[in-house]
Amino acid sequence: MEIWLDMTSSDDLSIEPALVENVQRIWRGESKEVIEVKIDGFRGQEEALSLVGLVDWILLRCSDWKMIPLENIISASRGSGTKIAVATMSEDDISGARFSLEHGVDAVMIPPDVNLLNYSVSISPQTEEKEQDRTHEHPILEYSEVTGLEAIGIGDRVCVDLIERLELGEGVLVGSTANAMILVHGETVPSEYVPTRPFRVNAGAVHSYCLMADKNTKYLSELTSGDKVAVINEEGRIRSSTVGRVKIERRPFLLLKYGHGSVSGQAALQQAETIRLLGDGGLISVTDIELGDRVLTRVSSGMRHVGRSLDGVMDER
Repeated sequence: MEIWLDMTSSDDLSIEPALVENVQRIWRGESKEVIEVKIDGFRGQEEALSLVGLVDWILLRCSDWKMIPLENIISASRGSGTKIAVATMSEDDISGARFSLEHGVDAVMIPPDVNLLNYSVSISPQTEEKEQDRTHEHPILEYSEVTGLEAIGIGDRVCVDLIERLELGEGVLVGSTANAMILVHGETVPSEYVPTRPFRVNAGAVHSYCLMADKNTKYLSELTSGDKVAVINEEGRIRSSTVGRVKIERRPFLLLKYGHGSVSGQAALQQAETIRLLGDGGLISVTDIELGDRVLTRVSSGMRHVGRSLDGVMDER
């Protein structure tokens, strides 16, 4: 994390030279590589978000210090090439900016105050990043073992109807935890009791995450016509498909728990024979699943903020 000194209101730099050595930028109000944005409300946040990926630095000034806009902007900037700096006035503000979403901002700007400078220097080292061994990354789909299954009562179930037909073996990834989502198969399998609905995935409870085509997630309750979800098949191939309709109705639920190694997840699915998962022996109805069965899941690490994937630690249960 860089430390900037805000000299827009003063020309008196009465700070020990040894401390100034820890300052990366003296800010006097303008720079070709820095765009300053005032966050006075929603419009300020949207202006900052619109600049992500287009400029080198965004300097945020919050009239009323709030963490949520800062978190939203930090999460949007990850991997974009745009760095985020924020003007701070207190140790609490500096600490909040430094550790926001675990990653923190790329720079804090402080007034020429020796105490704030000392504090900024004391917490400025970047959080140690965990080494990622790319040769040991999990494949997109892998089998998890069913560890629990129980009836949990009535809730709001979401059917996701697409504007095209699904193929046998295709479905969407959903789950109560973003790090361990389960592949729910489309209603493409004939039944003697109900006709097929080859455009539909009975995806589960409204609180569940759903993987979108852009690799982010949405809650099933947030899906609407025109959204693009990720359709994935048993071989792990992903394609984009557009939502034509979302249908929510009250239905009985089963809570399915599963685990892969140290990662565990769960999904609340309608208690119905037509809800099918992909097991290692083929399609299996949720009402026929037994403990120890293996079902296809997507296991990942990290965390999410407003649906965006970030490196970090998140515990969902």
